[in-house]
Amino acid sequence: MSRLQLERLLKIDALIRRPQRQTALTLAAELEVSERTIRDDLAFLRDRFHAPLKFTRNQGHHYTDAEWRLPTVPLTKGELFALTLGARMLEAYAGSTYAVELRSAVNRLAERLPEQEWLDLQQLADDRLIFRSGAESNLDLEIWQQLEDACRDSRQVWMRYYTASRDDVSERQLDPYLLHIYRGTNPYVIGWCHRRQGIRWFRVDRIQALRLLESHFERRPDFNAREHLESIFQHEVGGTPVTVRIWFAAQVAPYVRERRWHRSQVLQEHPDGAVTLQMTVGGLNDVKRWVLGYGQGARVLAPPELVMMVVKEVERMNYNYSNSFGGES
Repeated sequence: MSRLQLERLLKIDALIRRPQRQTALTLAAELEVSERTIRDDLAFLRDRFHAPLKFTRNQGHHYTDAEWRLPTVPLTKGELFALTLGARMLEAYAGSTYAVELRSAVNRLAERLPEQEWLDLQQLADDRLIFRSGAESNLDLEIWQQLEDACRDSRQVWMRYYTASRDDVSERQLDPYLLHIYRGTNPYVIGWCHRRQGIRWFRVDRIQALRLLESHFERRPDFNAREHLESIFQHEVGGTPVTVRIWFAAQVAPYVRERRWHRSQVLQEHPDGAVTLQMTVGGLNDVKRWVLGYGQGARVLAPPELVMMVVKEVERMNYNYSNSFGGES
């Protein structure tokens, strides 16, 4: 069976399921083929797929068993449910980037199941499994799709980029290597920045303008995407690798033990239930923010540079809280 015939069969199947009366003539007009082609396709459905097809003057071509489905995609109920959950998870975490395509793909696959089974799956997904991603990003779908094209075709891009940490806008030329959605809601493009002459991460929702260039690029031979993603802490890139050691109190130690924060991490257990985490990272700003999230339950032991970064941050926080309310209690 050719691809064109398969497409016709799918369309014929969908048309027959409509409430409107269908004849070989109406089907041929809808699909823009001859009546003979339609009759051959209907015979193919009956002979090859044992379709319960019947023709009457009042109903036209119709199925005598409404639960019969064309077995073009041999999916089980469980497999379709898994796809449904995967689609909803991606929609929740990736936002509207693939929402329309995901809904369309799953709905087309669902046509192969009896309607009631599909409705049951939908209700189960709605009532029992809910995905929430937290804060959403304002992602420009056109920019994201242009970056997809650039990554696929190895084309350089020009962009106007807003750097939040410096509150500054700059123009960059980038060789986009890959797209990465960090923690589900933070979309990044990773590649070679010609301005910085190094691998950099750029938040896609901070790209104010993007243009695909005619020039192509080749990936640096020493870049390995998997190794690169495993070597960084969270999403900070660059800097000389440095070993950090952080003590965590017994109250928060379980939260540290339950995850692998970095591929180089080593955990040292203490008799009182506390734990010391050691890892080698290429940047300290993200480590500082992460440590501060544990409050008094964490203390940086090394390096001295990171200790001072945390101390200064705490001092600034204390100053803000001591002076921002005019002494009001």
